[in-house]
Amino acid sequence: MNKLRENTRDLISIIVPCYNEEKALPAFYRAVTEAVNDIGGAECELIFVDDGSRDRTPELLERFSISDSQCRYLSFSRNFGKEAAMYAGLQNASGDYCVFMDADLQHPPELLKEMYRVVKTEGYDCCAGLREDRSGENPVRTFLSRSFYHVIGRVCRLDMGDGKGDFRMMNRAMTDSVLELKEYNRYMKGIFSFVGFETKWIPFHNVARTAGETKWSLGSLFRYAMDGILSFSTAPATLAGTVGALLLLAALLTGVFTLASGHGLAGMPLLICLLLVLNGIQMLFLSILGQYMSKEYIESKRRPIYIVKKKGGF
Repeated sequence: MNKLRENTRDLISIIVPCYNEEKALPAFYRAVTEAVNDIGGAECELIFVDDGSRDRTPELLERFSISDSQCRYLSFSRNFGKEAAMYAGLQNASGDYCVFMDADLQHPPELLKEMYRVVKTEGYDCCAGLREDRSGENPVRTFLSRSFYHVIGRVCRLDMGDGKGDFRMMNRAMTDSVLELKEYNRYMKGIFSFVGFETKWIPFHNVARTAGETKWSLGSLFRYAMDGILSFSTAPATLAGTVGALLLLAALLTGVFTLASGHGLAGMPLLICLLLVLNGIQMLFLSILGQYMSKEYIESKRRPIYIVKKKGGF
């Protein structure tokens, strides 16, 4: 890495989180290598972060680092998640510009040249890819994703619209600002929006994975969505208090009405049903508040965001 810094050319660090991507990595490596060779005025380094893969991903990354002096890799001791892998890549990148890319080639490598031109000459701190469509995706997943980004945009009041993903090139100032946020529970899309800086969006069309299968199930996407909302908004806690107060008032009015109507025991089934509903809602909101407390509990332990088992090329 130090050898790359002996000249005055800009260094672009391309960070690639990987989890069980042995089928996609060879094609990704060829495509990105070809794309970066077309970028004039800059050197590039590839920093692969193996997030505890269970296939041959670590072997491929080690092979890349041995055969190509511009390739480095980190291998985690277990699966810590994509957010941790992205943070690890930033911590180990020395580039003047840092890029996040997925290993499945759904982030077009040919946009790298234009991204570099934008941040280098147009005065932007960041140039990011804006996915214009979700063609080829499951309709249910598309609907849920768009609904989530609509909700999180309203409750968090941050710029995290549908299609605004992780694929971006940042200058060193923005990179250092992201690194200053050291929380354990990380939601990078929210962090990018939180730190601010001027961003230019370049549209691109959705493409299918080059190989392999997505690692995101509906369950994992739901957990990821909840992490994003709880990490950047207190709206759920506020909602819990508001709805709780309204339901308490409704329960009191119902009880008074039942007694005043003179129905006696005849009105008890309705009252019992209402109390059960209220109790269920109460437990739901207690769970929301518990999620906030559990996240604070984990943060207070100050555990490492990731643990490196092996590295190469550094």
